[in-house]
Amino acid sequence: MYWYGSDPGVWGYSLMIIGMVLFWGLLITGIVMLVRYVGREASSPTHLPVLHTAEQLLAERFARGELDETEYRSRLATLREQAPQ
Repeated sequence: MYWYGSDPGVWGYSLMIIGMVLFWGLLITGIVMLVRYVGREASSPTHLPVLHTAEQLLAERFARGELDETEYRSRLATLREQAPQ
């Protein structure tokens, strides 16, 4: 027995294949985006960056060797003279 007209045909099968590929592609893309979003939220810093004072920055430059001892002491004395009272 042959039932003509109940077969989806080439276009029907093509649409089913395209629909299935789109479904799985969107599902996988959604999962990947969700994992990336959750991972980014967990790794983002929750504290503010530490602000250094002028004296701390001067001490760091001296420790790196950018300033010699006399220049360091001179600038430190200048900073301490201009400090707000």
